[in-house]
Amino acid sequence: MDIIVCVKRVPFTQEVDLEIDPENKDIDREELAYVINDWDHYAIEAAVKLQEELGGTVTAVTLGTEEDEEVLRRCLAMGADRAVRIDPGERRLDGAGVARVLARVIGPLPHDLILTGVQAEDDNQGVVGIMTAELLGLNHAAVVTSLEPGAGELIIRCELEGGVDERSKIGLPALLSVQTGLNEPRYVSIMGIKKAAKKPLEVVALDDLGLEEAELAPRTILEEVFLPPETGGAEMISGDPARIAEILLGILKEKGVWAS
Repeated sequence: MDIIVCVKRVPFTQEVDLEIDPENKDIDREELAYVINDWDHYAIEAAVKLQEELGGTVTAVTLGTEEDEEVLRRCLAMGADRAVRIDPGERRLDGAGVARVLARVIGPLPHDLILTGVQAEDDNQGVVGIMTAELLGLNHAAVVTSLEPGAGELIIRCELEGGVDERSKIGLPALLSVQTGLNEPRYVSIMGIKKAAKKPLEVVALDDLGLEEAELAPRTILEEVFLPPETGGAEMISGDPARIAEILLGILKEKGVWAS
């Protein structure tokens, strides 16, 4: 089975005091560390596991600068066979533009299955995977929490609203966007890092893909990025239960939640 995994390098923002850049279009990333997008980590692990079981190849693909090759090297160390970095130059693309670029690069490559993360940690968008599938004319499913190989198909479980799961079959070739918890991503070993250094990493320039300006034009315009306004802290209510209940009812009436 030939599998392609789309991955992204994102800033690590947990336990960090974020600041907005001077243009109010992004967070200030100058001092932030970068990691592989969490959802993509599970996607590459799923691909390597399928390869170990069924044979075939795993190709990791990312859109980014030379610094973003860090996540591709990690994928190679986890077991991917080759990697492709698409260099965007000075272009800044929205989700639709990224999907068009990925579809143009992935289309000619052998692929039975394409895996992406459900969403990206930096912009919280979850559109690239499904858009890419539509552009390539592939069967697709989102928020996949488990998958099992079958004859020309996969048996998958998807997370739906309200705590409900759906179990179904999807024919190959297909694209799946996977949820965290799908598996337990492996640690990268020293041997894996050494092997990764010898595996091919190809760089493709976006300008060489033959895409028209209209295809890359953003469909969404980011107007402003801002931190949420600070609100007051929690109010602690003390006293006997009857007094606490009386105060709570008063608050609910004041907020218009309870009227009688």
